[in-house]
This record gives sequence, structure tokens and C-alpha cells, in this order.
Amino acid sequence: MKKYSEQIQRFGRSLLLPIGVMAPVGLLLGISGAFSQKYMIELLPFLGNPAVSQIFIGIRTMSDVIFNNLPLLFAMGVAYGMSRKDKGIAVFSSVLAYLILMIVMNIWLTNTGNLIKEGNIAVGGQAMVLGIQTVNVNVFGGIIAGLIASWATDKYYDLQLPMAFAFFAGRKSVPLISMGVAIVFGLIIPFFWEYLIAFFASMSGLLLSPILGQILNGVINRLLIPFGLHHVWNAMLRFTEAGGVYLINGVEYIGYLDAMNEILFNLGPDSEYWAMMPELTRFGAQNQMVRALFVFPAIGLAMYHTAYNENKAMAKGLIITSVATAFFGNVTEPLEFTFLFIAPGLFLIYSVLGAIGGIALYFMNTAVGYIRGTIFDFIIFGVMFKNSNWINIVIVGVIEAVLIYFIFKWWIVKFNVPTPGREDSAGTDNILITERRFDEVAALVIEGLGGASNIGNVENCITRLRVDFKDKTKINNDLLKKSGCSGVFFPSSGHIHVVYGPMVEFVRNAVDDQLGR
Repeated sequence: MKKYSEQIQRFGRSLLLPIGVMAPVGLLLGISGAFSQKYMIELLPFLGNPAVSQIFIGIRTMSDVIFNNLPLLFAMGVAYGMSRKDKGIAVFSSVLAYLILMIVMNIWLTNTGNLIKEGNIAVGGQAMVLGIQTVNVNVFGGIIAGLIASWATDKYYDLQLPMAFAFFAGRKSVPLISMGVAIVFGLIIPFFWEYLIAFFASMSGLLLSPILGQILNGVINRLLIPFGLHHVWNAMLRFTEAGGVYLINGVEYIGYLDAMNEILFNLGPDSEYWAMMPELTRFGAQNQMVRALFVFPAIGLAMYHTAYNENKAMAKGLIITSVATAFFGNVTEPLEFTFLFIAPGLFLIYSVLGAIGGIALYFMNTAVGYIRGTIFDFIIFGVMFKNSNWINIVIVGVIEAVLIYFIFKWWIVKFNVPTPGREDSAGTDNILITERRFDEVAALVIEGLGGASNIGNVENCITRLRVDFKDKTKINNDLLKKSGCSGVFFPSSGHIHVVYGPMVEFVRNAVDDQLGR
């Protein structure tokens, strides 16, 4: 069970790499899409200049290439994140596995007479992928290829063969084995694909409910935060039938993200299909915008006002950093982890209120698209797009912020919650992170984890250092806290998460350097 749980967490982390690429590329698409709209050109006539227009067309064309090949990006991202032995050969093998998977399904369709030769192939569940007409498995196909490659890498990277076949031994065997396994999956997937679609479709019956679906999405998404599995949940809604199936101009879109991209970036606010946007955006960024732009500052203010007077100067720096990380960078864990484990009841209230706010946004026909909730996304996809009803985010955000402020302030004082500035002993440890003294941080981390001999595999996601260890009794939480982290917890025996926020990658690099890895 422990091994299974760790694998699920690792899988969730592996999705972050392609999603991390999607976010900035999506911003470029949003800017080019907004500035290409007729109403924007009327407002800013210089946008109609042919040279300016060609620049935005070029940006859109380059960005479209990324989005049109998302499954391939997921194949490489999952292979990189899941493999432990040789990430380079895993990524290389994932590309080959993905190509083989696509062509084998094409061969299956052709030989069974199921290849659609006339009409709209999308309606029949097929798609053109890298010039291959195949079963439309979308991102799921990329994930399968990535998992195949990572498994083959870790199992066969040191495969030994008889001398006559020695050239194909070791790492060179991994791509060949990956392609062989991909052939098997390519022959199997078409048989059970309809049943998998039916499963996701049954989930969509609940998730697409205007009220129940929003509550489930809002609460479950937040409750999965401590396990790092919210990325898996989000991917399911974005790329599978669980997020809905939508028909736009005769083309079928699976999951809300592709449908939203088509309307947002290609059809625009004047399209008849813009009326679908509130259905699509209720799973996306607008809920995160309320959280990051309004709720988080309110939580931070409540924490600051309830901090002991002698500790407020110290608390202010940590709180401002945590709030700004979400406001500008869409990273919520640093602030959430300051109260998640010490006040789980408060975290549940926070999650439920967020879900209720999402319901309000939906019924107010809010149509602010995309996947991130930063101030930049709010301006680009909200303020700059006509008919987005972005003002609803401000209205709901202000109401939620007021409620959250008073609830948090009362709860913290009533139950004496040790939020920043209310700890038994105050310190200035976060200065190590803010001043980027990563060598000192790494030294404290290694000592706090019981020394190099007690440390196993070291990884990181966007906000957390994730470390396997041998003996829990050797771990010193006080030293870890002194390193400047904002939270420590144990998702499973033998595994620890230490939360540093967006600087965690530099902490991990410094730890690796000092461990000689």
C-alpha cells in the first residue's frame, strides 16, 4: 500500500512539467487572442497594422504547435518524472513508445474496417496525430507512453544479454522494449477504450452538476493538496470525459480545456459558442483567482493581526512572501501549509467556502478562462476579454475575503492556533530563503534529516522537497524549521515533504551538491 501511494504521488508530480509549459504558452495565446479581436482593434487601432497583426499571428501559430502536441509533451514529462534510473533514456523511449502506440492503433482501425474515411473523424472518436489517423486517446495516450518508458527504464536499464546480442544490452534495450510494450497497448486500447470513456462519462454526471459538481471539485481539489494529488484530479477534468464532452462547429472536444481553448483563442467573445464558457471555466482559473487575489490576502491579514506584537515583524515577511507567491505565481501551498496541518477544521471551512464561491461564479455567468489564477491571468483572460464578466470575480472575491478574514481571526484566537507569529518561540529562519543562502539551507536540511546516511532519494515538485529516509527517529523538525521551510509532514512512512515554496528547486540543487549526487 505504501509503495502504491508513493507511486501515485510521483505520478501527480510528473504531470507538473508539461502543465508548467502550458501555463506561459497559454498566456501568449491569451494575449495574441485578445489583441486580435475586432473589438480590441477598434479600441486600439494600431493593432490593425499588418506588421503588428503578423506578430500576433506568429505568436499564436507557435503556441498552437505546443497545444496541438500536448500528448507528446505529457509522454516526455511523465517519463522524466516517473523514472528513477536514467531520465534521459526514459524521455527518448517515451517518444518512440508514443509514435508506435499511435501507428499500431491506426493499423488496428484499418484492418478491422473501423478507420473513418469520410466525414468528421472526431465525431467517431478518431483524430489526426502527427499525420497519423488514430484513436483519439488525447493526453491519456501520452501518459501511457510515458509510464511504459519509465517502467522499461527502471527495470531494464542494466539488462545483460548474451555476447552475440551485447550491442542491444543495457540502456540501448530500453527503447526497444518500450516500443514492444507500446505495440501490445496499441492492440489492447481500442477494445476497452469505450468502457473507459463510459467510466469517465459516469463521473461527469456528478461533476457537471451545477451545485454538487462544484462542491465536489472545490473541496476534493483542496483536500488532495497535502498528498500532491490535486494535479491528477485537475488533469482528469481537463483531458477526459469526466470534464465533459463538448461539440463545437461539428468537432467533438473531450475534457473542458480543449473546448475552452477553441472558444477562447480561435472563436472569441463574439462567437455564439461563447455562451458555453461558464460551463467550461467553472473548473478552471476563475476559482483560483478568487483564492489567490482576494482570499489569500485576507488570510494573511488575519494571521498578521493575530500574531503576537513582538513577532509581527517576523511574521509579516513570511506572510507577505506566501501571499505574493500565490498572487504573482499561482503557488498556493506555502500559505495553505501554514494552517493545513495545525487547523484542519479551518482548512475544511476554507475549502467549502471556496466551492460555494465557485457556484456563485457559475450562476453569475462568469467566463474568465484558463488554468492559472495570478493577477496576470486575471488581466489577460478577464479584463482584456469582452463578455468575460470579470467583475464577478471581484464581487465574489471581496465577499469571500471579508468572511475568511473574520472566520480566520476568530478561529486562530479561539483555538490558539500557532500560525506565523504565534509560535512558542519566534525566529528569523525564513531569512535564509529570502536571502537565497541555499548552501546554509541545504546544510540544515541534511542535518535535520539525520545526515547523509539517513537520506535516500531526493526530489522536488513546485513547492516541496520530497525525500525518502531510513530512520524517522533521526529527523529533527526544529532544524528543518530553522532552514526556513513553511511546513513539514510525512505523507507515508519513510517519506517526508519539506515545504519551501517556489525556491525549492534551488534548495534541492544545493542538497544534491552537498550530498555529492
